Amino acid sequence: MWGRVRKAGARLRQAFRTDPDIDRDMVRTKDRDRRPHNLFEAAAVYVSACAEDDQDQIDEASGWVSPEALSFGVNELACRAVIALARERDESPQTVARSLLGLPAS
Repeated sequence: MWGRVRKAGARLRQAFRTDPDIDRDMVRTKDRDRRPHNLFEAAAVYVSACAEDDQDQIDEASGWVSPEALSFGVNELACRAVIALARERDESPQTVARSLLGLPAS
């Protein structure tokens, strides 16, 4: 049973890993240029590139993490942005989300 749990954990870790061939010691080095990008970094660059219509940057950010990880990061960024805007506007997150999408208030 524990073998299955270990295998599932390893698959999950592999899905969120940016580059499976990177040595763990390299990640710990102080050389920031060689550090792999994390999914939140990729999501931030991807979303800002989409807003600026910068296809080269979109393609670059898409290659930093797996598509599943990028999707998760973009979703997390969207949630945090809606919450921040809702607090700033003193409105509910649902109202802000509908407003951003151009939908009528419910």
